[in-house]
Amino acid sequence: MTVKRIILAVTGASGQPYALALARALALAEGVELHLILSDAAKKVMALEADFTPADLEALAAASYGEKDIAAPPASGSWRHAGMVVCPCSMASLAAIAQGLGNNLIHRAADVTLKEGRKLILVTRETPLNLVHIKNMLAAKEAGADIVPASPGFYHKPKTIDDLVNHLAGRVLDQLDLEHALFRRWGE
Repeated sequence: MTVKRIILAVTGASGQPYALALARALALAEGVELHLILSDAAKKVMALEADFTPADLEALAAASYGEKDIAAPPASGSWRHAGMVVCPCSMASLAAIAQGLGNNLIHRAADVTLKEGRKLILVTRETPLNLVHIKNMLAAKEAGADIVPASPGFYHKPKTIDDLVNHLAGRVLDQLDLEHALFRRWGE
């Protein structure tokens, strides 16, 4: 079986439980090798809003990198992978990615992902949006990224916050064309 490397980058936006649900699902997905990039801001926000630690996320990954590790494999286009997800994606990271700035490993890996024509999914987490945010989303989309706002659906009749979080994680897995059973699909 061919192993699919997937990069999960976690920024300092609110919504750290989304990152954990996605990391768990990717770690369990058959044939997936998870590579994790954690920003310093993500670690700070995690301490404020989550009941898990960076070590909990790192334990789910085949490899983990810090945002300053600009020589890490995901910084190079010659390192092949099947897609990258930035979850949650802060508006600052969205702006850097949309404008092609490579000032840390997350932004550089996203830039490389786009230039190599690979799948890049940005799970934005902000409300309300200002015009700059919207223009950055448009620029990222025009560059080839997929924007998947952290806005779960309700047709699967969620009973818990975990149901809502898992729904979003499942929608991201759908974008990566990975099988899962994280939620009940429309009409099923």
